Amino acid sequence: MHVAALGVLLVLLDVGAAAIVVGLACGLVLAVAAARRAVVDGVARLGPADLVTLARAVLACGVAALVAESLATGADVVRTLVPLTAVALALDFVDGRIARHTGTASRFGARLDGEADAFLILVLSVHVAGSAGAWVLAMGLVRYVYAGATWVVPWMQQELPPRYWRKVVAACVGIALLLAASGLAPAAATYAVLVLAALLLAESFGWDVVWLWRRRVNRTGGGTVLPDRTLERTTRTDR
Repeated sequence: MHVAALGVLLVLLDVGAAAIVVGLACGLVLAVAAARRAVVDGVARLGPADLVTLARAVLACGVAALVAESLATGADVVRTLVPLTAVALALDFVDGRIARHTGTASRFGARLDGEADAFLILVLSVHVAGSAGAWVLAMGLVRYVYAGATWVVPWMQQELPPRYWRKVVAACVGIALLLAASGLAPAAATYAVLVLAALLLAESFGWDVVWLWRRRVNRTGGGTVLPDRTLERTTRTDR
């Protein structure tokens, strides 16, 4: 369903063939990843909040198509990219509230929400890197570098406790990149906002890595190095 919605969006955006391919490819990857995650988490039907999150992901794929159009043809896509991104960021404040009010918050929904945030940040960082510098790409890539590290570093494969601060940081980074993409603020102010966003992101991921490191399994397999005194015992999901 969301792939069909993405197709309609791409037609409305009136982008070239290369951009359409990029947008659809992102949508297909999203569909496969979401379906696999749903099977793992035992989700048979998407809740209302999940549908809002998928709508955000569709908009992010549209933003990806616009960025591809800009890179391929040099077209000025700011007038379309900015409002599309703004809607996606605004919906980020909606899905969590819907999940809580309808009692449908779930681990699957929280993960889907996090991946939608990460993908939008990645796409925006690619666009902003052209004007602010290649270092901005680090903000988009850090989530995927972290995910890759969990595949090869055993102690990073533990389940992290829910932490609402992650959502706050993701929102701040998205807003900072949107500001930079819009070109509305002076260059110095934009650069300062981007640096602050990067520091917040580094703190957020750094906290998670330190938390995992302090609870790593020792070489003899005899438990964790430190007790889980600081584990956040809460049923609230990150969204």
